[in-house]
Amino acid sequence: MPVFLITGASTGIGAATARQAAAAGYDVVLAARSEATLQALADEIGGLAVRCDVTEWADQQALVERTLDAYGRIDVAFANAGFGGARGFDKEDPETWKSMVLTNVYGCALTIRATMPALKESKGHLLLTSSVAGRRALPGSLYSATKHAVTAMGEAARLDYNDSGVRVTLIEPGAVDTPFFDNPPRIRALDADDVARAVMYAVSQPPHVDVNEILIRPTAQPT
Repeated sequence: MPVFLITGASTGIGAATARQAAAAGYDVVLAARSEATLQALADEIGGLAVRCDVTEWADQQALVERTLDAYGRIDVAFANAGFGGARGFDKEDPETWKSMVLTNVYGCALTIRATMPALKESKGHLLLTSSVAGRRALPGSLYSATKHAVTAMGEAARLDYNDSGVRVTLIEPGAVDTPFFDNPPRIRALDADDVARAVMYAVSQPPHVDVNEILIRPTAQPT
């Protein structure tokens, strides 16, 4: 069976995608720092749970090694781990900023690097979670800046993979009602399953079709 690896898989978009990928017939590898939540989801869908701090290169290498030991291949790698913070350059603790940049940007880059040989071998599919905030700047938002970096990485990775048979898709959600937010959005937001369907749409296309970007907003989101 094809193998679908997901970082940031314990909740939200990652968990929803894991469930949909398992239902579509993938062996699913779940990576996150929350071991108990991760293992519960793995038990539910029959996946493999691997604790991974995406900011640590050794953890990323171990994640790929565990996946290859268990299944022998990686067909889809979804670099989904990330988190946000308060807007305003005077609002957030600098240590939170540091962790955000390391997780959202450096961690994403490490996932690209760690999974590259296996994806080339399988002629697989790389997906990155950016955001609507990665297409337009938000006032005082370092999170927005990190997602601009992920958007750029999506195109940089596509160019790097050119002629290898590997496809690259950037997923750019608007407001999603997930544990990402301390307070639920005030509009009818997207559900995590809505974004997961977009992910599965991209990976379900025939090999000669590469859906490079999916920008998905709630109907009521004005910007």
